[in-house]
Amino acid sequence: MIILTQIPHIGVAHAARSFHDTASSISDVPNSYPRGEAYRISRRNQTIISLLNILSELSNESSPDNDVNLPPAFDDDDPTVDEKLQIAGSESFNKFERRIENLDKELRNFANAARQLGSSVGILSSGFRLRERLAKLLVLFRENAATLFPRKISRQPREAPIVHEWTEQRRTDIPPLPKVHPDPESFPDQFAGFAEDVVTFLNCLNEFPEFTDEAVNTSMRAFECDLKYWASCLPEYKGQFRYPAVQRYIHDLTSEIGEHVDNITVNLSMFIEIGVPTIRFAQHHAASNLLNLSTVATFFSVVTATTLQFSYRLTDGALATCVNALWFSSLVFSIAASVNSLLGLTWKQAMYRSPGHRVPWWVLIWIKRSPLVFLVMSVACFSVGLMLFTYATEQAVTSFGLAVVSAWFVAERWVFVRYHGQIWLDDVINEATHRMLRLCLVVAMRNTIHWCIFAISGLLKRVSFKLPDMITRIGRRDHTLPTIQEGSPMDDLSHHRDISTSVCSAFTEHSTSMDGLASEDSKPVRSGIARQRFKGAVRSVIVMQQQVGRPLMPQRIPSFDCNSAMGMSPTRPSSVDLDAIRGPRAALIPKLKTLEPVRDLSVHTALVRHLQFSPSGKYLATSSWDRSSVIFRVEDAFSIHAILVHVRGFIGQVAWSDSSTLLLTRSPRGIKVWTEDGFCKKTIERPHSVSSVVWLPANETQFFSVEGSRVLKLDIKGRVLDSYYFGGIQLHNVAVTPDGQRLLGVGPLLAAPNGMHPSRTTRVEKCIVVFNIETRTFENRIPVFDDVRDITVSKRGGNVLVSFEYKTPPQLWKMELVRDNKDRENPYAQTARLILRHTYEPTVHVDFVGPSYFGGADDQLVLCAGKAGDIHIWERDTAILLHYIRPQVFDGDLTCVAWNHSTDDSFMLATGSHDGTVHIWKTPMWDGSSDDGSRGAAHVFTHPWPTTCASIQSRAVTENQH
Repeated sequence: MIILTQIPHIGVAHAARSFHDTASSISDVPNSYPRGEAYRISRRNQTIISLLNILSELSNESSPDNDVNLPPAFDDDDPTVDEKLQIAGSESFNKFERRIENLDKELRNFANAARQLGSSVGILSSGFRLRERLAKLLVLFRENAATLFPRKISRQPREAPIVHEWTEQRRTDIPPLPKVHPDPESFPDQFAGFAEDVVTFLNCLNEFPEFTDEAVNTSMRAFECDLKYWASCLPEYKGQFRYPAVQRYIHDLTSEIGEHVDNITVNLSMFIEIGVPTIRFAQHHAASNLLNLSTVATFFSVVTATTLQFSYRLTDGALATCVNALWFSSLVFSIAASVNSLLGLTWKQAMYRSPGHRVPWWVLIWIKRSPLVFLVMSVACFSVGLMLFTYATEQAVTSFGLAVVSAWFVAERWVFVRYHGQIWLDDVINEATHRMLRLCLVVAMRNTIHWCIFAISGLLKRVSFKLPDMITRIGRRDHTLPTIQEGSPMDDLSHHRDISTSVCSAFTEHSTSMDGLASEDSKPVRSGIARQRFKGAVRSVIVMQQQVGRPLMPQRIPSFDCNSAMGMSPTRPSSVDLDAIRGPRAALIPKLKTLEPVRDLSVHTALVRHLQFSPSGKYLATSSWDRSSVIFRVEDAFSIHAILVHVRGFIGQVAWSDSSTLLLTRSPRGIKVWTEDGFCKKTIERPHSVSSVVWLPANETQFFSVEGSRVLKLDIKGRVLDSYYFGGIQLHNVAVTPDGQRLLGVGPLLAAPNGMHPSRTTRVEKCIVVFNIETRTFENRIPVFDDVRDITVSKRGGNVLVSFEYKTPPQLWKMELVRDNKDRENPYAQTARLILRHTYEPTVHVDFVGPSYFGGADDQLVLCAGKAGDIHIWERDTAILLHYIRPQVFDGDLTCVAWNHSTDDSFMLATGSHDGTVHIWKTPMWDGSSDDGSRGAAHVFTHPWPTTCASIQSRAVTENQH
């Protein structure tokens, strides 16, 4: 059968004839099989011949190629919907695999760079374990993807070990890893182990105190948080990891994990470029200090040993004995400083050394502090012995400078330890000086010194006043001084001033004249350059003004891409799809062609949030954010039957009862019960936010109210009859099976079973649950990756339609009743299980809005609206796009859609928009006599209804307060 369905459409008739002839020839061959088996073979041949006849008929029939609402048909090389899913899934996994390989490459580079660092054995071993974990997870994800996309992803060979070739150890003495087969049930354990490996690697990375990268810490902490969150949530699906729904959820997690892996890869690359050289420099600097200490200590031991040769003979008196003892102690301390420096140097450069926080404090102090302490003690003993030696030999030598410098070093160290580097030694000295100057004795001494200085300065001023008179008198007494020239001194000074002025002016005039000559020679050239620059500036300004004033040219769209530019490129079913919809369903396409807008109901002044036809088809109820809900009478040209006014709160939902006699309207904190005539029977106030309401099947007095993680059963008088708790799931919407035994809910998980939360709110787990009302237990729980918003059950209860937010297409799930293996006491116990059947993929990128709904006879259609105004209608069982309505020229984007289930002869649906307008779509009465879609569409549907709502007689029923 698979071979037959892959025959191209062009050669269908030829292939049918060939197979028919072959089958005939086979039937003519004498049969050597037993009678029963021959009978089965003949039946199989007859089945093949009948299928080939159908294919031959399809090749001769005219396909509806003139449908303007459907795009051109598939070419032979165009992929089908399943093929597109296979391609998208394989591309997603290949991208995840490249991300894992890039992270492994950076871990390898980091290991090679870290081998040069001291105490790197921890980071090397943790990095190896992390790479090993990545390889195991990659194999598990490959097996999962190969199960979902077998035509695009190959499985891991069974004989190959789990560890990838790039995680093989270099040492040959280590035994190879055991060959184990990947078990999908180990995903939670692998995620938990992955989180531990990430934390271990991060802790080993932070053991280098020389450099800390906050970017690496942040990215790895976020990854650890999400891994632990997934590891705590996935055990809820134990035993279901081979189900397609859980496998698809695991596959969708690759995008989230890939983002974390990319962040870690980039940050780790930056750490290799910046952090590793910084750590290496700091360790090299510390090693250089120890090496210098060892050199100085060795040199000092040599000096001390040399001086001992001059003093060991002096044994007369206690002074000589002290000198020998001090110099011998200095020799011992210098040797100890040299040996400890070399020991510390070897320890710091060792790759296998323990990090600082894992070493006993006394060992760490001995390794780090003992060389400097021993060297200082050696220098002190040598200096004291040297001074005593000079006194013993009657020589004059002082160590004042060394003592002062040593005291300064010691004081700097004390200031650093005391104030942790916040102030300098100079600041401490200045502060101590100010404190000392504020003492009473010092203040008195300062005042005395100031008074003395003031007295001396006054005395000097008196002497200075009398000094010029004394000099003048002495000058007058002296008449023997020679005169240089006649005239007064002022004339002489003026003469000199005139000479100097004339010289300066002459020099200035001479320089100015030189500049003037040069400027006169270059004046034409400079004026020409200036003129050219001015012209260039004016030209630039003119060009800029022209560019600013010129309108921008619109981007040209190629003619072959006009459909994609308009946002429409849906595809037509191929010949295989036509075979699937042949029969009674083949008439749906020409019938859906005639679906067109026939009414615009402009009643609301704000966004239409929800609308629903009554089960009887007589009424259409709408809810809007203008705090009103309107009931239209469908049979009477959609005249306004009642206007339901609400005092406060936006109306988010309307829900008709099965008998179409009662209507529920939901506000954020309340529910109102209305009659079909618009009379408010009861206003039910709720303490918590109400996210959805749904009637019990075949019940006119009870309904469910969804409030957070609880579903409450209420009656129309507002009494709480029962309560059902859904754990930590924040329910968005629920649906009831037709038998009233099960609740199906959708929503995100508030927290993991152990109370953990993801690093971001967008990464919370979303799920679909099946809750048994009688046993109050969860029968099935399916994780989903995208934001799920709504769920709908078909009339017979076997199909479940799940709607998502934004660009995620709706999905069809099949609910089956299987034997409950957990209940061993009751062999007839059954439990519900959801199986994903179809994902209704659009042919263009669509922002879906509102929930999706079933439509048509026996819920054979699935319809969903796009925000831009386009409507998609699929065949439920085959997921074939039967009809595509292009975006209409409306005044607002679509917000919701509803189907009228009461009529099958003529299809009817309604859509709401942002501007408050409700659009009615309808097909004319269909007799099915027209086989050609173009002829069916030629019947022009003219309805006698008025075109405006202004002429409709309406009456408003005000709210009856209870």
